[in-house]
Amino acid sequence: MARATTGRIHQKRKRRVLKDTKGYRGARSKLFRTAKDARRRALQNSYKHRRLKKRDFRSLWIMRINAAARACGMSYSRLIGALKVNKVDINRKMLAEIAVRDMDAFRKIVENVKKAA
Repeated sequence: MARATTGRIHQKRKRRVLKDTKGYRGARSKLFRTAKDARRRALQNSYKHRRLKKRDFRSLWIMRINAAARACGMSYSRLIGALKVNKVDINRKMLAEIAVRDMDAFRKIVENVKKAA
């Protein structure tokens, strides 16, 4: 029996893949076989980068906290160590937000930690 390539299910699958790859450049959005590969790769990368995004944001928060802490006369590592010793339970995301949005509040946190240390 010959391999069916023009059936309804095959056409539906082809339409779905080409719809997903709409907007890709050149043959990646026009030809089924090329589009199929491009879509597979795009899905793999989106899965991988959803995990890498967490790592990237954490490093961004650390950079922001470090810059703000140095403006207050303290290094990042000393600040984090002092926060842990004084049992100040605030995560890096919130600390970075405070540093960006309200520098006065961040200075107060650093001053309180300096006094206690």
